[in-house]
Amino acid sequence: MVIDLKHVFVNENSSLPIEYSLDLSNVDFSGIYPLKKPVKISGSVSNKASLVELNAEISYEYDAPCDRCGAPAVSKYTLRLNKSLAPSIEGEDSESILLVPDMKLDIDELVYSEVIVSLPMKHLCKEDCKGICAKCGKNLNEGKCDCPEKEIDPRLSALADLLNN
Repeated sequence: MVIDLKHVFVNENSSLPIEYSLDLSNVDFSGIYPLKKPVKISGSVSNKASLVELNAEISYEYDAPCDRCGAPAVSKYTLRLNKSLAPSIEGEDSESILLVPDMKLDIDELVYSEVIVSLPMKHLCKEDCKGICAKCGKNLNEGKCDCPEKEIDPRLSALADLLNN
C-alpha cells in the first residue's frame, strides 16, 4: 500500500491514520512459511511543527516448529516503529529519518523489512524446552526416556569393567 503524504507535509498539525493488514504468508524464512496470519499495522503519520513522523505498531504471529523439540509453537510479537519522514536530507544519513522523495510512502515495503529483521533467530515452544533425546528421539518435555544417561565409550569399556570389580 502506497500512502500519498503531500497533504501531511504541506499542512502543519495534520494527521493521517494507518490501519490495515498485510499478508506475508508467502514469505519463506529458513525453509518454512511462519507468518500464516496477516500482519497488523496501526498508527499514524502526523505533522507537528513541520516535523513529519510515522508512529506505528506492527503485530504478527510467528508459527513454526520449536528449534529444540520440533513441536508446533506460536509466538506473538509487537514492534514499535517511530520514524521521521523527509523528502530529502542534507549531510549525514540517519537511521531514524526515512526518505520519501516523492512524498509517497510504500508502507508494505517498510513493514516487510521491519518484520524480516525482527524474526527470531531461535524459536522455542517454551523457555525451558528440554528438546529431544539424541538416541531415541523422545520429546523430553513429555518425560524421561529409557536411554542410559551415561554411555561408556566402547574403546574404554575394559577400563569400566575394572572399576566395577
